[in-house]
Parts: sequence; structure tokens; C-alpha cells
Amino acid sequence: MTEIVARRPKRAPTHPGALLREDVLPAANISVSAAARALGVSRQTLHSLLREQTVVTPAMAVRLAALFGTSPDLWLGMQGAHDLWHAQRALTNEVRKISANRVSAAAAA
Repeated sequence: MTEIVARRPKRAPTHPGALLREDVLPAANISVSAAARALGVSRQTLHSLLREQTVVTPAMAVRLAALFGTSPDLWLGMQGAHDLWHAQRALTNEVRKISANRVSAAAAA
């Protein structure tokens, strides 16, 4: 069986909301209100993303890609990397308890 070794950087990948807040909106010279209008979402929805309190959904990724000339995959990839990094750390102890033997034993039963 081939073993896959996951890359585990010490610093969490940047949340896409932080990238929007710190780099994308200022570079585009667009306010949060104007961006929200252009995206077709409320200011509260966009603020929540910028505060990193919500995630980039597929629908939001499509909207962001259309507004900023990127691809939805970029936004979803950033969100996925961020979420996976946090999940790996949150579940470290549980994952250690899972073994290939348990899977093999369950399949044999």
C-alpha cells in the first residue's frame, strides 16, 4: 500500500477572507459596500467573510471569481486548505487511534 504523507506547515493557510480584506479589495480600490453590491450579497455577509467568521461557499467562490477575474477553484482551494489544516490539528488524537487494522478487521467481519 502506498503511504501518502501530508504536508503539515506550522502556520495555517490564509483564510480567503483575510486575502480579500488585506490584498484584493485594496488593490481593486473597492469598498466593502461596493463589493457587496457587485457580488449581490449583503454587507453583513461580506463582512462576516472578511472577519473570517464564515467560509467561502461554492456560490460565493463563483461570485468572487466573476468580480475579480479569477477562478472559483482558487477561492475554494484556499478555503479547503485552511479548513483541512485546522481539521488535521483538531482531530490529531482521534486520528492516531484509527488504524489500518481496524479497517481490515471491519471489512473481514
